Amino acid sequence: MFDLICICMITGMIICGMGNGQILRQGIMALSGQEEARSASAASQGDTGETEGEEQGDLIQEQGEKKKVALTFDDGPHPQYTLEMLAALKERNVKATFFLLGEAVEQHPEIVKQMHEDGHTIGNHSYKHEQLSKLSMEQACEQVERTNRLIYDITGVYPSYLRPPFGDWHEKLDCEVNMVEVLWDIDTLDWSSKNHGQIVEKVLKNVQENDIILMHDGYETSVTAAMEIIDTLNKQGYEFVTVDEILFD
Repeated sequence: MFDLICICMITGMIICGMGNGQILRQGIMALSGQEEARSASAASQGDTGETEGEEQGDLIQEQGEKKKVALTFDDGPHPQYTLEMLAALKERNVKATFFLLGEAVEQHPEIVKQMHEDGHTIGNHSYKHEQLSKLSMEQACEQVERTNRLIYDITGVYPSYLRPPFGDWHEKLDCEVNMVEVLWDIDTLDWSSKNHGQIVEKVLKNVQENDIILMHDGYETSVTAAMEIIDTLNKQGYEFVTVDEILFD
């Protein structure tokens, strides 16, 4: 439209004489200003000329570049706070890894079943949270194997991952237990402080890509802190995965 008007004005100038050149230039400049104003207006309204598909493609590319981090929870299941944790994780579409105590599994099998159905990874944290290196080989193996059987009876899946209590691995268990030992990169010490702010700060100050974060699902402050950690790190370009994606991808 702009080009057409210019052609008409030039034709008019030829017909009427060159004395109208200044008027013509003023007209062209005015029209050019209107065109620039329309372009600026479109830009201010977010019209960049990209199609919706191109914008979605950019978004998908950004999502594909997210950094992975794993949330892990020990000592559960807890009859109240594990359920709260599961509900909050489901709301955010986040999968985590839970290292369960056999004696707690016996007491709350319905929570373990829900955990499995929600798609979380379930690991073994021994039966009674005893320091495995201080037990005999038979006692240590029984702590692990008993918990494995309990989890299998509920979920139909034997755990592949073991987090020994206190991170203390029995040196000979490698030969007896065919499981992957999983420790951690960041220990929130949430069981000790029970302080929402301290837990969040510990993670946000230290987290790096592919870190495994140690928390517990037996405290209300751990639930609220975990949700703030998820929400904040999501905005910083992190995505939350289970430990297998950290260890083997």
